[in-house]
Amino acid sequence: MEPRLNFYKSGPDAMKAMSSLEAHIAQASIEKPLVELVRLRASQINGCAYCIDVHTADARKAGESERRLATLAVWRETPFFNDRERAALEWTESVTRVADTRVPDDVWARVSPHFSATEMVDLTFLVNAINAWNRFAIAFRKQPG
Repeated sequence: MEPRLNFYKSGPDAMKAMSSLEAHIAQASIEKPLVELVRLRASQINGCAYCIDVHTADARKAGESERRLATLAVWRETPFFNDRERAALEWTESVTRVADTRVPDDVWARVSPHFSATEMVDLTFLVNAINAWNRFAIAFRKQPG
């Protein structure tokens, strides 16, 4: 598969705006290893090869274990994730699939006790940012490596 265009070169102002999203995430209240799990899980759902490659490497750098990385796609069936991580992953899946899920009240009820109001905003911002990056990478066929 060939890349369609280099969106960094073709849309530098748009990429500056995306970089502003990343600046907010970098200073946000969500811990770095969890940020990478959220990015990776959304990228798995969206089928973004480039982002899966990048965020798997970033998760390793943040101290993530191979076992947890290998089982992230089936996190519900493993004992390897704590309650806060499970809540973040459930929120990530529901927000990423918003057209199908509508982010129901029962998901909110399970997730919100694990995060402050500010953290919920930051988590949702993070999920939206990685979904935007996935859409750029997929639409323009950005390749891993």
